[in-house]
Amino acid sequence: MNWSLEVVVVPVSDVDAAKDFYADRVGFSVDHDTVIDENTRVCQLTPPGSGCSIVIGRGAVPDMPPGSLKGLQLVVSDVRAARAELSGRGVDVSEVQVLGENPVPGGDPLDNVGFCYFQDPDGNAWAVQQISGRG
Repeated sequence: MNWSLEVVVVPVSDVDAAKDFYADRVGFSVDHDTVIDENTRVCQLTPPGSGCSIVIGRGAVPDMPPGSLKGLQLVVSDVRAARAELSGRGVDVSEVQVLGENPVPGGDPLDNVGFCYFQDPDGNAWAVQQISGRG
């Protein structure tokens, strides 16, 4: 049996600001933004090429303190290009950091060990890791 992680709830204080950040700055697609009533709203966004989405909202989502989610990780084939895209869209993103040596002999020196980091407006923390091939 396959188990597929498809949705991660990201706790935010302002759904509109978070939606704008993830869609306009980070480049996620807005799958839906559903207002159920004045107290309930669910907005689902998906990173390009991902099988897993994030959900932000109020009322129908688990109650967690805004900004409390740390360690979310996106994987890209080129971390330098991803960093440049995020920076160009106005995201405050760290420089590329290399955390060790690529464990795959002869591979790109940044594969598996090249990262950059950013946070959403509430402080939910993301890492972007380069993996251009699985060895």
